[in-house]
Amino acid sequence: MKNFALIGAAGYIAPRHMKAIKETGNNLIAALDKYDGIGIMDSHFPEAHFFTEFERFDRFIDKFHRENDKKIEYISIASPNYLHDSHIRFALKSGAHAICEKPLVLNPHNIDQLKVIEEETGKKVYTILQLRLHDSIIALKEKIATELAANPDKVYDIDLTYLTSRGRWYFVSWKGDNAKSGGIASNIGVHFFDMLSWIFGSVEENIVHVKQPDTNAGFMKLKNARVRWFLSVNYDYIPDEIKTTGSRTYRNITVDNDAFEFSEGFTDLHTTSYKDILKGGGFGLDEARNSIEIVSAIRNLEPIGLSGNYHPFCEKVI
Repeated sequence: MKNFALIGAAGYIAPRHMKAIKETGNNLIAALDKYDGIGIMDSHFPEAHFFTEFERFDRFIDKFHRENDKKIEYISIASPNYLHDSHIRFALKSGAHAICEKPLVLNPHNIDQLKVIEEETGKKVYTILQLRLHDSIIALKEKIATELAANPDKVYDIDLTYLTSRGRWYFVSWKGDNAKSGGIASNIGVHFFDMLSWIFGSVEENIVHVKQPDTNAGFMKLKNARVRWFLSVNYDYIPDEIKTTGSRTYRNITVDNDAFEFSEGFTDLHTTSYKDILKGGGFGLDEARNSIEIVSAIRNLEPIGLSGNYHPFCEKVI
């Protein structure tokens, strides 16, 4: 049994981390969040210590290490995106490995600095790239690898469409602040960009067509794919046939006009990720770099509007 701490315990994704810690047979010793509406802990670790102030949490972690034979070996991080870098540093310097939600950090240079701290402390940084562990995506990667072995120059045409509706609260929260979330591409798109570049190769061209507070869209040329992508939290852009079902989410990926389905099992992969880390696997700083470089570039590119090879949904916006 390993001992864990959790930073960002009241957040949307935190229960998946609690569930993963429990389902892998480990123990949550302490949790931190400035918001104290944290009754979800009763379903997982009611005996865990809880703190609303970082200073008291810091002191507890330090005292625990000094006063107990067993250490806190892992600190899981589900805090707002802009705090990930700082909280990862805290974990490593506290003598624990870090398991951090995506996006791992907001900028590639943060990864370079974290690699130095890894070397100094002897501890590792892991990130949650759960799509790499999804059975359907693993099967797609194997299929594409087989086809490319026979035809290395093949280039696939891909459309990525992901809409996950959010209310007005979203733009008042840290998620609506680009400096804190990294913007739409970082906040809801980073794991899709990781998945696509993992399967189809590195980025050769990156263009943004739409950049609005609720929507990002663009085009990427990967080594073996042309990708038109559209990401939004605006309910208005969801297709009418999806709205009639009552759904507020639309996720669609086509590869050479064939729909790729991976909806099932999407929410259960945190436990799979933890199992992979605890048995010596996991995805570290090097694996995270490519997707961070992609979303960082998108954040700094100027949109060009309806020009070139744009996603058809762009016409819903412009």
